[in-house]
Amino acid sequence: MKKIPLLFLSISLFLGHAATAAEPEKPNIMFIFADDLTYEGIRAFGYTDIDTPNLDKLVSRGTTFTHAYNMGSWSPAVCMPSRAMLNTGRYVWSAKGALKTLEKERDRGVMWSQLMSKAGYRTYMTGKWHVAVDAESVFDVAAHVRGGMPEQTPEGYNRPKDGEPDIWSPYDKKFGGFWEGGTHWSEVLRDDALGFIDDAAKQEKPFFMYLAFNAPHDPHQAPKEYIDMYPEERIELPKSFLAEYPYGEDIGAGRKLRDERLAPWPRTEHSVKVNRAEYYALITHMDAQIGHILDALEASGKADNTVIFFSADHGLSCGHHGLLGKQNSFDNSTRVPFMMVGPGIPAGKSISQPIYYQDLMATSLALAGAEKPDHVDFQDLMPIIRGEKETKLEAVYGAYVDFQRSVTKDGWKLILYPNIKKALLFDLKSDPLEMNDMAGNPEQESRMKALFSALQKLQKENGDELDLTETYSSLAL
Repeated sequence: MKKIPLLFLSISLFLGHAATAAEPEKPNIMFIFADDLTYEGIRAFGYTDIDTPNLDKLVSRGTTFTHAYNMGSWSPAVCMPSRAMLNTGRYVWSAKGALKTLEKERDRGVMWSQLMSKAGYRTYMTGKWHVAVDAESVFDVAAHVRGGMPEQTPEGYNRPKDGEPDIWSPYDKKFGGFWEGGTHWSEVLRDDALGFIDDAAKQEKPFFMYLAFNAPHDPHQAPKEYIDMYPEERIELPKSFLAEYPYGEDIGAGRKLRDERLAPWPRTEHSVKVNRAEYYALITHMDAQIGHILDALEASGKADNTVIFFSADHGLSCGHHGLLGKQNSFDNSTRVPFMMVGPGIPAGKSISQPIYYQDLMATSLALAGAEKPDHVDFQDLMPIIRGEKETKLEAVYGAYVDFQRSVTKDGWKLILYPNIKKALLFDLKSDPLEMNDMAGNPEQESRMKALFSALQKLQKENGDELDLTETYSSLAL
């Protein structure tokens, strides 16, 4: 055997060690996920009189994408397709196909948590999963994996009615829901997260935490002290308030839809204000639990090398346009908060370029030093944050079953209701609450045709099989 000179061996070992030492340490990834949280629901954004001190801190400490969207849904349970897109990395109709073979997806190891595991991360999950494969099979550690929503009771619907006593209470534990098991589910998630952080502090591997609150999905239950923070006189009625949305029955958001049955028809100022107050209280209670989680992360010594993502699966109407749910194409339902905090991420920065919130999956893979697999449709946001490029989204695509389609481009939104051959057009810059439909304005004809063409292009790119050409022949170029 040929002997290696001792000096050469020593130099080689030193250089090898130096190269290893120079490799950047992989950041930990903490994803905090809300359910049904509209983009308006954080005080720092200036839309709503709501108390969210800990989410406000994330806004000030990191970068916010102000126009983050969910692409849509093939189901009235919008959260399920949203989470399928997030965890498979695929756009909406491709994700629907992947969902049918999700067991194979799991076996192939291509789901988000599995890709993070391959990149060297220890993975944790707690809270709402709602993806058709066991969370325990794709995370290293999983606790209190929840289904779609806390169970609602009959008393929680069609309320409150003006002039009648309200027998349902958001803080009475006898109504179950978030109180099922004795401890509020948001507090259970907090405790799980604190346990994860304690365990992660003892591990050599970086961590990936998927902390998925069921809040603020209904039933909007919170401890009494949080409910008391929002007396009815504090709550402002949405400027887009209507007694009932005129097209609700035609677009899959009518009186039979579970979400829409929470308040009586016609909507009254009182019923909407009470529903909004309870929604705000649940958000503020969730915010308090997030504060405990962030404090624990800081105390663990891991905060300086942890990237925190915060977002939600979709928004919620909660009184806008006479609607309560998320099965519509208005921004209050399709647009969500999106913040990033951590090393290499500018503080106090706001980016208005449109993104899909599911882009955080590809972004986390890039931060982990993992190559983005071919099946992942969503984009890495770090080049946008660094100012190296703009978003690849020329237009934002939106879909809800076959009842609705939308496209948002250059500050304008076209919404289509194919069942009734209805088209709506909104100038989002001057009319962000989408209250002034301009589709009947002859001066907007060319704009509507251009937006329709953009939508058809997106339909083709996304494998959307709904043919709108004949229904909207007047818009076809």
